[in-house]
Amino acid sequence: MRKKLKYIFLLLMCLSAHSVFAQYGQNNRPKPLSTRDTVKATRQISDDEMLDSLRKKEDNKKDSVIFNSKFIRVTNELLLNDSTQTFAIDTGITQFENYNPLINPRSPRISLGAVGLAQRSLLFEPSKTIGFDVGMHALDVYTLKPQDIKYYNTRVPYSLLTLYNGFGSSAEQLFKIIHTQNVKPNWNVGFNLNFNGSKGYYSTNSILGQNISSLNAAIFTWYESKSKRYNLLANATFNNLKSPETGSILKDDVFTDNSGTLFYKNAAPVRLDHSYENWNDKGIYVKQFYYIGRIDSLNKGKDNSKVLPTQRVAHTFSVVNGRYNYIQSGADTYNVFPDYYFSDKRSRDSLVYTHIQNEFSYSFYLRSKSVKFVKNELKLDLGLVHDFWHYAQYVSDTTLNQYGAKYVQQDKKQSTTFQDITLKAKLSYRFSDRIGFEGDLRQIVQGRDFGNYFYDFKLILAGGNRVGKIILDAYSQNSSPPLVYTNWVSNHYIFHNDFSNQKTTSLSFNYINNPLELDIKAEYFLISNYLYFAAASGGTDARPAQLGADINLLKISIGKNLKWRSLHFDNYIVYQKTDYQSTLRTPEVYTYSNLYINKTLFNVLQSSIGTDVRFNTEYVAPSYAPSIGQFYNGANVTFSSYPVARVYIKATLQRTNLFLAYDYANQGLFSKGYYTVNRYPQQDALLKFGVSWTFYN
Repeated sequence: MRKKLKYIFLLLMCLSAHSVFAQYGQNNRPKPLSTRDTVKATRQISDDEMLDSLRKKEDNKKDSVIFNSKFIRVTNELLLNDSTQTFAIDTGITQFENYNPLINPRSPRISLGAVGLAQRSLLFEPSKTIGFDVGMHALDVYTLKPQDIKYYNTRVPYSLLTLYNGFGSSAEQLFKIIHTQNVKPNWNVGFNLNFNGSKGYYSTNSILGQNISSLNAAIFTWYESKSKRYNLLANATFNNLKSPETGSILKDDVFTDNSGTLFYKNAAPVRLDHSYENWNDKGIYVKQFYYIGRIDSLNKGKDNSKVLPTQRVAHTFSVVNGRYNYIQSGADTYNVFPDYYFSDKRSRDSLVYTHIQNEFSYSFYLRSKSVKFVKNELKLDLGLVHDFWHYAQYVSDTTLNQYGAKYVQQDKKQSTTFQDITLKAKLSYRFSDRIGFEGDLRQIVQGRDFGNYFYDFKLILAGGNRVGKIILDAYSQNSSPPLVYTNWVSNHYIFHNDFSNQKTTSLSFNYINNPLELDIKAEYFLISNYLYFAAASGGTDARPAQLGADINLLKISIGKNLKWRSLHFDNYIVYQKTDYQSTLRTPEVYTYSNLYINKTLFNVLQSSIGTDVRFNTEYVAPSYAPSIGQFYNGANVTFSSYPVARVYIKATLQRTNLFLAYDYANQGLFSKGYYTVNRYPQQDALLKFGVSWTFYN
């Protein structure tokens, strides 16, 4: 029986083997297991193999998203005034070479000769502010103000490092850092750092007081609630600016001397060896706004989306503590100053101020529910602003102690505390996307500067993208004289004046056509009780003055960009004419032209190669008064005027922008140099470079 079973089992094995080989022959591979099988044999995976598998999976997950500049959104307080909107950061090279605020193509400045030194506008650019003003603005373009801060919303950390320098020279040295990142999807933080270590073109580098040293710093944050109703903008700023006040170099014929005598510009003797301005301030700025009622959304889910409120309440709080210092050591050998009141060899003048501001506002927006069609939209903003000011002025004086010995102390000369209350209203009505009206009203109703006002009205007429738009603007302004004109006590200047408010009325017409890259603006100004600084003919005794007659000024600006294939020719020209040219000292004509070609080099390097030229007609140059930081009408000196040219190349490669420029390339062609302020020679020809690195990952 057992033998029979053995033969039967052997026969079944043979039949099974035949069936298996028959299947292999048909498909050349084994067929899958039956779905009825529920247990599969598996190989044990080691710890190292499991770790490699997880790492590969995580790496593949990261590679699925490629971050670029579109993931970094930027905005500012002005853009958030009536809606929540952001824009992609600009990583291009447009205007990258125009880093110096003194040579802004559309807002050129006159200066003492280098970035970081005292400056003012070359053209007539009136201020539109009202209320208390100290009157010290010579270093304003180098400060970092709370309203200048940009706010970000980033999916990845973002950093921008920028460096500008001169080859083989320390005349210009600037470095800037921006870093920001989101700690939560709706909460961003960041900081700014700006350094200026320039030494100028004419200075004694071994004297520390003659070196420029400036620092701007800020930390900022933007929080937006998940419901999109609440926003918080906050920043803390710090500015510390040191600007040399050398009284200019002794050699006034530096560009006309043909004697052949060697002259070393970086060791040029100056009229004031140890003299400089030191301005510093620190402040905190917090703005909160909350949307009430219905919230509309425009372009929802897209990059250019907007959150549009129908009602909004806002509160802004800011506190600034600042100081204007003038430091001078040594005797005034060359009579830079008209006189001295406390010490003939030492000045330690300072004005300390504290400004606390609270602003409350309510906004109402009336629009149709379909925000795609913009018509019959009404916006109304009502606000109340409370300003608290305290300032005190000190000088360094010598006195006797109880033992009859002389000692130096800071003596307080004046101290004042006051308040202002301002009512604000903004009204805009858009009949359609073609016609709109805007009104801006500000009136100080209580306080030291009672009666100050600013009324501005605009009518906007748009005829479509190709036709362009017209902006008609009219404003009237009444503002108090700045403190430096009325009550000022320092070692070299003491003023006690009672001036009337300066009044300005303006009418303007502005035509803008973006497809044609054309903009034309005509402005008329009528200025009453014009305030300025003047001196006796050829003198240095700068004193505040007020013109009794009205000033009429006409200003026409035209900007036009031309393009043919990759060749570009950008132009801007300004014509100014006033009936008091000797008082309001500006040139009649200013022009800026930029000729460049865009090319992609080596298939990867997007670049621009070109030259730009700045020019203004002759005008009676102003003088400058150290220690009070004011440009004044001094000696009637008119300098010859020649074009100032620059040759440059700039390029971008992935996340790096570069430029190389030879500034004032035509020096020696028409003249050896030029002036914009009496006695202060301007920059020399210099090879400069700049680079910016962008990091986001």
